[in-house]
Amino acid sequence: MGEMDKTTLERIQDAARKEFREKGFLNASLRTISKEAGVTTGALYGYFSGKEALFASIVEPHAAAIMGAFMGAQTDFSELPREQQPEHMGVESGQCIDFMLNYIYDHFPDCKLLICSSDGTSYAGFIDRMVDVEVEATFRYMDVLRSLGREVPDPDRELAHMIASGMMNGIFEVVRHDMPKERAKAFAQQLRAFYIAGWTAVFEH
Repeated sequence: MGEMDKTTLERIQDAARKEFREKGFLNASLRTISKEAGVTTGALYGYFSGKEALFASIVEPHAAAIMGAFMGAQTDFSELPREQQPEHMGVESGQCIDFMLNYIYDHFPDCKLLICSSDGTSYAGFIDRMVDVEVEATFRYMDVLRSLGREVPDPDRELAHMIASGMMNGIFEVVRHDMPKERAKAFAQQLRAFYIAGWTAVFEH
């Protein structure tokens, strides 16, 4: 890509960031983005097939990084010998949350688009996909506890989904509220401790 093309691409993406931030994906206008970037709408289509492709060009690297870290933490925990998993409960997830928050605050404007402006795109279900993964991981962990001789109740799947949803959405509330980084990390640590204690109580009753 030549320097002129790269500069044009950057102008389009910068204009898109502004438009998506102010109006969200659904109400954003390619015509407005083109005008702000100083290109014709036809020229914009030379770079992107449509509005969602333009949105994805901004948020996909960050969605991949965050989801990759989350899935990696799930895998790391599940691959531990089952005897070690109870003592690791919360360790890998805590490291993952710390990574995600550091990453988000290093790329805050684009990550906020992912979390707050993606209605109408495939990214609208980003957090929901994390919740589904968390629910499945929880049930696998409960099977591990049973295999170790623990008496663990089998909670309703809807309850498990509600708990996981509260946790994951709570973490991303720091983005929605533009919370300062250090406060966000303290908030997430307290939230994680709350949910670990809650699940421990569920496992024991």
